[in-house]
Amino acid sequence: MKRFNGVTVFVFVLVLLFPFVTNAGDAMRITLEQALEIAEKNNYALKTAKARVEQAEARYVQSRKAFLPKVTLSETFVATDDPASVFTYKLRQGAITAADFNPGVLNNPDGISNFNLGVEVMQPIFNLDAAIGRSAASVSKKSQEQTLRRAEQTIALEVKKAYYGLVLAKQNLDAVNSSIQAMRRHDREAAEAFRKRLITKSDKLSTAVRLAELSEQEMMIKDEILSAKDGLRFLLRLDSDMDVVPVDGLETGDVVIPADEPQMLENRPDLKALEAYAEAAGYQYDMAQAKRLPSLNAFVQKNWNDDDFPGFGENNWTLGVTMEWTIFDGYSSIGKAQEARAGEMEARYSFEEARDRGRYEIRKAYRLLRTAKSRIKVAEQSLKEAKVSLDFIGERYRSGLAMTFELLGREQAYTYARMRLNKARYDLIIAKSELDYYIGG
Repeated sequence: MKRFNGVTVFVFVLVLLFPFVTNAGDAMRITLEQALEIAEKNNYALKTAKARVEQAEARYVQSRKAFLPKVTLSETFVATDDPASVFTYKLRQGAITAADFNPGVLNNPDGISNFNLGVEVMQPIFNLDAAIGRSAASVSKKSQEQTLRRAEQTIALEVKKAYYGLVLAKQNLDAVNSSIQAMRRHDREAAEAFRKRLITKSDKLSTAVRLAELSEQEMMIKDEILSAKDGLRFLLRLDSDMDVVPVDGLETGDVVIPADEPQMLENRPDLKALEAYAEAAGYQYDMAQAKRLPSLNAFVQKNWNDDDFPGFGENNWTLGVTMEWTIFDGYSSIGKAQEARAGEMEARYSFEEARDRGRYEIRKAYRLLRTAKSRIKVAEQSLKEAKVSLDFIGERYRSGLAMTFELLGREQAYTYARMRLNKARYDLIIAKSELDYYIGG
């Protein structure tokens, strides 16, 4: 009995942890929050943006070469009978004797083998373009991080549109199905009335026509549902045969409309990304200018030479400083500076355009939000009146006091009112989501 209770508790915990999974391969019951979490982990666009951040971090790591030394370990083997080389290698191995100065030996020496083990350390002293490049890499990294944040916000908005689009289509389908059921009942009643010669053939056919219209509408809405599911599965990277069942509805009670038109946040990620990109382009210009200056590097070398591997024989060291100054590079530096300056201006123009477009989009979304709120009130009142009217005409129709066309008109108005209310609620939810997105929150 205790073992059974333990298994029961385990299964209960699994259900709590994974409430949106039903039968394997059947359907996934999912809330909006769960959909957003899955998209954040699985969406391809976000994975791509994260990969770009990692690339920027790698470039920033590479930029450390502007200050850190470069250490090189080398092993070289040489076999030769070249007179000058033989004498040099013997000298490096500390193997020179008096006999080696004999002209015959100098001119026709025996072959020699030499293993050279070398260590070189190169330390930058003054390399201005590399130092500026490190600053550019740092700013580029920030730009990609902000781009990732904006991509997360964009995907979240797309998931909300797809999720609530699916909810809207399903609720519209419920409205149409209810109307179809009612219309089938009316059609049977009309057929019976026609058989008793209580109505004309035209009245009988009018119910069939309306039923055909509703059937067509049902097919179109079902197609919308399939498209919405495909879009949601694509955003969440779900299997194509996974049926997605939304749990949330079109509740609008928690949607708060600001009293005044909100302002765009200064730290909106896409604007900060463009700002950082423009700054990085400015650094690129400075780098191109700095390449005209000389670079200064210090180096130290330690070498071992021996006729046996690995070469731990005689050793020597060399310490020095090198200065390199490119006086003329065929206008390459000048061209790169011009290109970088133009890139900086392009980034700043893009920033200004995005900021102005954002203000326009905020105004538009705010108007849509307020309009959708008003539409809900109108649609709710319209639905209430359409329901009262439909019930009244329905009673009169069943009593033989109302014509068929009156009943059909009231039924059509009631179904349309339900769908109008659904659309107004959907528009309110999406307008609020878009407003938050354009603000940058």
